[in-house]
Amino acid sequence: MAKRRSTIPTYRRRRPRSLVRRLLGWIVKFVLAIVLFSILWVLAYRFINPPITINMIGDLIHGRGAHKEWMPIGEIDRDMVRASIAAEDSKFCSHHGFDVQAIENAMIRNASGGRIRGGSTISQQTAKNTFLWNGGGYPRKAAEAWFTFLIEHLWGKRRIMEVYLNLAETGIGTYGVNAGSQRYFGHDASAMSPIEAARIAAIYPLPKKRGAITPKGFTRRYGNTIAARIGTVAGGGLDACVYKGEAVPVNKAPPPVAKQARPEPGEEYESARPLAPVENGVSEAPPAATEPDKLQPQPPVANEAAPSSQQPVQSNQL
Repeated sequence: MAKRRSTIPTYRRRRPRSLVRRLLGWIVKFVLAIVLFSILWVLAYRFINPPITINMIGDLIHGRGAHKEWMPIGEIDRDMVRASIAAEDSKFCSHHGFDVQAIENAMIRNASGGRIRGGSTISQQTAKNTFLWNGGGYPRKAAEAWFTFLIEHLWGKRRIMEVYLNLAETGIGTYGVNAGSQRYFGHDASAMSPIEAARIAAIYPLPKKRGAITPKGFTRRYGNTIAARIGTVAGGGLDACVYKGEAVPVNKAPPPVAKQARPEPGEEYESARPLAPVENGVSEAPPAATEPDKLQPQPPVANEAAPSSQQPVQSNQL
């Protein structure tokens, strides 16, 4: 029986694709899916406050906890906004997510040796804190640049600052300036003094090693510098984009709080040594303080030592 010939012309017949072409097709579809998912993710967070981040999950896994209390940008003290701009990104209102000059200066400093410093803007740090994780090298930096581009175009400056102030790490297991202010100063972030706002901003780079109460060394000097720059930010209107077309929060003095109402962090926050396990910023008592109690009930080695050790006590009583 003769085969039935196809009526479809040869040039219109579908030929099977090679493995390479199919692999490339899968890669393109995967990339497009990631791009679409990231856009929808960023767009959702424009209206929904992020419930949790990857950094918070890491703290929860390691037993440090993740405490945060969201506060709208319209209620956060303006000095806290100004302190963040003074400390992290003085060109926040003028750039579109990236400070090219700061990045170039950071590359020059890092190439010359010494401590590595970054040139990240508040927008870049917000993208990292919200969608990514700390570390990761160049792949994470590339993802950070993509999310920075998205939030700059889908959120705007006011939303970026709001998310930044609520997700920035301000202590061990503490996230956001509101939770940080309650932890260190005993009141929320709706009313902060310039020095309180400056001290919170001073611990941004190393929140697990710097304390905002009784700071020492570099943290104290840096906090004083930021406090002095708050007036410059206010005078130059460097925070104007955050309140453009919106009501400016009323300037309120912080409430008086008794010092004993909150625990004070110890010196381990600024120590180069590995941190001991802590809870709520208070370390356990050093073991040396308990050694005399452990040694007291032990019997003497020799029987002759008992009278001699008690003789001074009898003479003092007489």
